[in-house]
Amino acid sequence: MALSKFLDPKNDVAFRRIFGSEKNKNILIHFLNDILGFSTSDQIMEIEFLSTIMDPEIASDKQSIVDVLCKDSIGNRFVIEMQLARDKGFEKRAQLYAAKAYSRQLDKSGNYIHLQKVFFIAISNCNLLPEEVDYISTHNIRDIKTNGHYLKDLQFVFIELPKFTKNKVEQLENTTERWCFFFKYAEDTTEEDLKKIAAEAPIIKLAYDELNRFNWSEKEFIAYEQEIKRIRDEQAVLAQKLDDATQKGRQEGIQIGHEKGRKAEKIEVAKNLLKAGVSIDIITQTTGLSVDYIEKIQEKKF
Repeated sequence: MALSKFLDPKNDVAFRRIFGSEKNKNILIHFLNDILGFSTSDQIMEIEFLSTIMDPEIASDKQSIVDVLCKDSIGNRFVIEMQLARDKGFEKRAQLYAAKAYSRQLDKSGNYIHLQKVFFIAISNCNLLPEEVDYISTHNIRDIKTNGHYLKDLQFVFIELPKFTKNKVEQLENTTERWCFFFKYAEDTTEEDLKKIAAEAPIIKLAYDELNRFNWSEKEFIAYEQEIKRIRDEQAVLAQKLDDATQKGRQEGIQIGHEKGRKAEKIEVAKNLLKAGVSIDIITQTTGLSVDYIEKIQEKKF
């Protein structure tokens, strides 16, 4: 199998290289405008990167750090996350970090009237939402009866890559689909396919250039591979925990089975002794079954 020219954009190191670096601001700006559907009137023109640590008290925890956090020229915040595996509670964490990005805007004056919108964007390599939800979905706060959108400051966009089924460049109809193809199939993209993508979306060609392994220094590539190792180690630990839990459950099941078997044997002995006219007291001493239990067996005329 030939070595792929392009690395995986879903890798945290690669993802941040493309979307979280000063030199690639233009790629991030185009991505946000394309995914959020911003037209000329509300288009993002400039961004400023902010600290990605959402919980300073637990900054050492990977889950306390988002992949990219930035704001535009009017103060709107954008939280961008690459989610590789199904994470219990991810939807809650998405809302928590959007809320943190929102509350962070409040300065010492406490003037909340100037708080700007927060957009949380998750690109996920696993399904987060039910199957009936499309591969890209937008969520905001709506009135239950009128469906009116009156509370406008929090918006969530989920891109679920497994639900994106187009796997040929010729099938792609718009830039959003080309971005999804990029995230899902970058490692397998051929030079011919890249030419077709570049003709329609030159900015995505620049993102591919950042994934070209021959443009990475040895130090950068080591960091990329270490991230792969970290993910594999986490998966191995999880797999071991699952095996341990399965084995424990199997052993407990066997133990329960043995106990049920022993009880069944005692019941069978009690039945035979009752048939032979042995007193309940003696049967209790012989089997260890309680008087009440033996009486219940007797009532069933065993």
